[in-house]
Amino acid sequence: MNAKTNANKVWKIVSKQKAVIAILGLMLMMLFFDTTFYTMYNWLDMLRSTAILEIVAFGVTVAVICGGCDLSVGGTLCLGGIIAVMMVNSGQPIWLAFLLALLSGLAVGIVNGFLVVHQKTEPFIITLGMGMLLKGICQQITNAHPLTCTSKEFMQISNMKFFGTIPSLVVYMVILFVIFYCIMRFTSFGRNCYAIGGNYEVAKYSGISVVPIKWAAFIISGVVSTLAGVLLSSRMNTGSSVYGDTTGMMVNCGVVIGGTSFAGGVGGMIESFIGLFVIQLVSNCMNQLGIDGYYQKLFEGILIVVIIGGDCFGRKLKRERV
Repeated sequence: MNAKTNANKVWKIVSKQKAVIAILGLMLMMLFFDTTFYTMYNWLDMLRSTAILEIVAFGVTVAVICGGCDLSVGGTLCLGGIIAVMMVNSGQPIWLAFLLALLSGLAVGIVNGFLVVHQKTEPFIITLGMGMLLKGICQQITNAHPLTCTSKEFMQISNMKFFGTIPSLVVYMVILFVIFYCIMRFTSFGRNCYAIGGNYEVAKYSGISVVPIKWAAFIISGVVSTLAGVLLSSRMNTGSSVYGDTTGMMVNCGVVIGGTSFAGGVGGMIESFIGLFVIQLVSNCMNQLGIDGYYQKLFEGILIVVIIGGDCFGRKLKRERV
């Protein structure tokens, strides 16, 4: 009996920390291969490569904790970057380009929140459709051609290094991580988000303003996505309609991998950070081992199906328990 109880405890720990175990497993595996995996340059490059997705994930995590999801972030990211580049190229100051881009994300978040919260539609379908709509708008704006930015100052925002080593994107990511972690853990807004995701009806009858809070979660996701889009366009020195094609799915899957379930009410910024980093780590390991890109896409597809399927099964069990 004790052995069975201990086994159940171990299983619960493993199931909650599966992303951490995946990271440790990959790191252990790479010890047996002659690669540059353990160099500081490689790890800083991984952090810089995943920084944009991590930033998007911080906003998405708020929506997911509230019991929603946001698949429109790829289109929102794309739109924000294009608007910023167009404003900078027209001679507008960089701060105004940032502001207008963020306002576009605000507008997207308001529409998503209205349709999901007020109209009580399925967030998966609504945000997926919104993302497709935004990508179409971006293609029309740019004629499906990349827009090269003419401002060196704009490009330096995401390409400079602090202390001559640390990429600026990594610094921005860390700052935003700390901000969102504190908001979700130490403010009434964060606690209410967990309550709403845990049980919407109970939170409602407990006096929590469920509608404005859940609406705000989608607005935050939209604004943060456009911020990431501006930073991406700064890094690439272009605004393009091809940016963000897989962002929505990869970010939401990364969030779930870390332990922030679509069922809502569980997880957080640490879990989402780890989940997205697992995806980047897997990609880096396969690149280091020289695995063909086609097989990498195949593996990513299998990973997405397994993770989403497992989380949907978990949501079903949660509904049955209620």
